[in-house]
Amino acid sequence: MNKIPYIHRDISWLNFNYRVLQEAKDPSVPLLERLKFLAIYSNNLDEFFRVRVANHRTLYRTSKKTRKELEFPPDEMLDTLLSMVKEQQEEFSHIYEKLIVPKLSNHGIHIIRMTQLSDSQKQYVENYFADELLPFVQPVVLVGNKIKPFLNNRALYLAIILQDKEEEDAEHTYAIVKIPSDHVNRFLILPNLDTQHNYVILLDDVVRHSLKLIFPGYHIIESYSIKLTRDAELYIDDEFSGDLISKIRKSLTKRHIGPASRLIYDREIPSEFLDFLTNVLELTNYDLLPEGRYHNNSDFFSFPTFGKDYLLNAKLPPVAYKPLEHSKDFFKSIRQKDHLINPPFHSYESVVKFFEEAAIDPNVTHIKIVQYRVSSKSRIMNALSEAIKHGKSVSAFIEVKARFDEENNLKWGEFLEKAGVQVYYSMPGLKVHSKMAMIRRFEDGKPVIYSYLSTGNFHEETAKIYTDLGMFTANKKINREVLRLFSYLETKKKPEVPFKHLLVGQFGLKQKLLKLIAQEIEHVEEGYDGFITLKINSIQDKEMINALYAASAAGVKITLICRGICSLVAGVEGISENITAFSIVDRFLEHTRLYVFGNKGKEKIFLSSADWMTRNLEHRIETAVPVYDEELRYMIKVLLRLQVGDNVKARSLHVNEVNEYKYSDADLAVRSQHETYYYIKRNTERLVK
Repeated sequence: MNKIPYIHRDISWLNFNYRVLQEAKDPSVPLLERLKFLAIYSNNLDEFFRVRVANHRTLYRTSKKTRKELEFPPDEMLDTLLSMVKEQQEEFSHIYEKLIVPKLSNHGIHIIRMTQLSDSQKQYVENYFADELLPFVQPVVLVGNKIKPFLNNRALYLAIILQDKEEEDAEHTYAIVKIPSDHVNRFLILPNLDTQHNYVILLDDVVRHSLKLIFPGYHIIESYSIKLTRDAELYIDDEFSGDLISKIRKSLTKRHIGPASRLIYDREIPSEFLDFLTNVLELTNYDLLPEGRYHNNSDFFSFPTFGKDYLLNAKLPPVAYKPLEHSKDFFKSIRQKDHLINPPFHSYESVVKFFEEAAIDPNVTHIKIVQYRVSSKSRIMNALSEAIKHGKSVSAFIEVKARFDEENNLKWGEFLEKAGVQVYYSMPGLKVHSKMAMIRRFEDGKPVIYSYLSTGNFHEETAKIYTDLGMFTANKKINREVLRLFSYLETKKKPEVPFKHLLVGQFGLKQKLLKLIAQEIEHVEEGYDGFITLKINSIQDKEMINALYAASAAGVKITLICRGICSLVAGVEGISENITAFSIVDRFLEHTRLYVFGNKGKEKIFLSSADWMTRNLEHRIETAVPVYDEELRYMIKVLLRLQVGDNVKARSLHVNEVNEYKYSDADLAVRSQHETYYYIKRNTERLVK
């Protein structure tokens, strides 16, 4: 019996983040967009260390007895992860320094250091430092263990080697200063009379040049950039007693002073200086990660473009979904048929209009919504507030345990409560991850329920860059169950009637998915063609993976489109040879979750909030919504065919081929996101004819 192949989720995640790095080195990607992919890679990695690596470090510090019970020894996992990241960071530096910076110069954008400045530019930099930066640099001379500086989470610092001017034979002194990129832009544009060329210097080098002004009594021997990342876990010991919201608020105040999870340092730093810093900051070898000269590369999101739009992606303006956006009777349009939108290819305006129309419609009595992540400025939240003024009953379930959105969600909770909205907060021990809203409206003396069910959050900003599917429906069978789920979230009373149409986390979602997989095996045994197509962000749950392996071994053809974590190994003889798996990373973040089961030619199609991670399937309230409308089912199958046919941005997830581009011999290059955009555009025009 072959050993069941399985990739640890964190190793697989690093493979995903490498796909982001691949975009940064892809010469077909516009040059300034390649910088953005460096920023995405860096931002992703920061979160990975604050959460996942911090978790492994915590496990490493537990007792030997506890560590023996773990499936993966934390020290071995840390060694593997740090080794992978170190290799990727070296490639990151090569991409930036050797591939991108020289090409930017070819287009008249010069990222330069102090040695390359003219005298007038040097004077400008010195004046800028004195006027804008000097109050924020916070210099500290390090005196062994006597002074232990506190480094702010994710802040940039220079670690400096000094020598006293009065004592030429004195030992070197060490110091640190802060690079105040949290106060001013990281990129300083330098004055220049030549309109054909633009000069930029990083704030890091401005501070480096000015160290002589900070330490006038010392020779500056050398300086090296460092950055500390802190553990972002909230560590709420008991969610089941006391005030959960108060506990979260209290924990949030400690997040930025949590234990170190990573010290990033310039790989050129002398070993004795690194040892000194490691000791002073009370770190271990597992906390250390070398990078290049610059850190916090997520700042490249704000790199100036100098009006060179030809170095950016061609614009793909969102297509208005006219059947709803231009409808004279919004709710009648939904009552007549289901509607499916696909942001960011479609405009998000129809979702916003769903709430804004309901807020002022005299026939609407109730509005309900689940908020997991929402933008800092939100027309949807404002519409809920407006609805109260028009006498509606409005309720919002707010998941305040959405990582890194806790503060924003608490803020919106307070805003809605002040407006008069009935706000319900997180459930102890569970996250509510469903993406749904509903409206109750009186028509001809009878209440009618309308719902919007989506794979993505009610976030008007990420709707511009995340690909998602959302369905508007007045289907009575579906909406009765939507109403039942909202009732559970608000009352905590489990429904007495089972869910027959929705697949709901905590109410048999995982068991029903396993049953659907088993049914495909039965269909093959009966002589039918069995197939499963899954489009998800991540798959890690071993029970689900083993079920797919069993289906593959039975002859079920499985297509897996998985953007991120993929612990399943496709293409293993005798185990997963009938599974084709690949990932698409492109200009938009693939976020849609779709499940399609062959069902003897009568496909069962679901759009869902749930990835196939244990956390989603066992520890969250999730929803998978059946798609019954034939026109929408056809559209979904077309969208999936475009993704399966991608031979430009798809990367293989097969055994021994991880992250290899999924090229084909076809004459036509198929880039699924572009093809999807133009399909959406053609299809929307057809709908309004």
